[in-house]
Amino acid sequence: MLNVAIIAGGDSGEYGISVKSGKQVELNIDRSKFSPFLVEIKGKSWNYRVGLKKFPVDKNDFSLTIGRRKIRFDVVFIAIHGTPGENGKMQGYFDMLGIPYTSCDLTTSAITFNKSFCKDVVASYSIKTAKSMHLFMDGRHDVKGILDALSLPVFVKPNNGGSSVGMSKVNLQSELKPALEKAFHEDSEVLVEEFIKGRELTCGILKSKGKIIAFPVTEIIPKKEYFDYEAKYKKGMAEEVVPADITLPQSDKCQEISRILYEKLNCKGVVRFDYIFTGKEFYFLEVNTVPGLSAASIVPKMAKAYGWTFTELITRLITEAI
Repeated sequence: MLNVAIIAGGDSGEYGISVKSGKQVELNIDRSKFSPFLVEIKGKSWNYRVGLKKFPVDKNDFSLTIGRRKIRFDVVFIAIHGTPGENGKMQGYFDMLGIPYTSCDLTTSAITFNKSFCKDVVASYSIKTAKSMHLFMDGRHDVKGILDALSLPVFVKPNNGGSSVGMSKVNLQSELKPALEKAFHEDSEVLVEEFIKGRELTCGILKSKGKIIAFPVTEIIPKKEYFDYEAKYKKGMAEEVVPADITLPQSDKCQEISRILYEKLNCKGVVRFDYIFTGKEFYFLEVNTVPGLSAASIVPKMAKAYGWTFTELITRLITEAI
């Protein structure tokens, strides 16, 4: 039986969602094959809980001591959205310890977590992206200069983050400064990106048994103006259509782009590529290298539509990692 550490939590606004993802993995893991340990990480506090009792992780070798028993882990299932689980920090730590894990490596995680850098890499493969500006907290943020370069409406979002935390849609010039302040509250870097009218589509990709598998393309239809944090996680605020109501050639094209990006970016584990589809073109938005796995998340729904149970998805991710 393999010991599996499921790490969840983290140090971003996605902490709560990450814990829910970790608990769903723990609940659905195949216990005939794996012995799971849900480790909650927040800052320097790394703990495995049994009831009200906490067992701290020994960071020297990422092990647990419970009574006289020392537990070492064969593999780590990464369920931390945001820092430090999605940006390469945990990956570098596990690389140094020689412990395999279920996500992209340090380099891929770091590049894809930075939305602006990732867009530049994706654009180099002749895949369309929205026009944007990358701003830094220490720099000057001239509203007029931004709007001279970009056309309203625009999205303003933290450059390193997920779940739409700190994101705003700006329709008027007067809304831009407050939107920048909101985003800079979450991150020291901000991405300002032109709005592209179209449908939001997403495609999950993973590698299993030597084959790159594309899940059914899914359409996200938010009840609000756009797919923000509330629309993502509050029940009834968004409809997720699996598979998306698009033609077979359109679906094939979306999956093809996603497979290409999965290989070009050297992805591992399950990732989710998000696009805006104008009816003719697919515009890349971002890639989620540690997508949500909570009961409300999209990837488990994609896997189900593909014909897999959540347990099978988890088993394949762990098996591929080791």
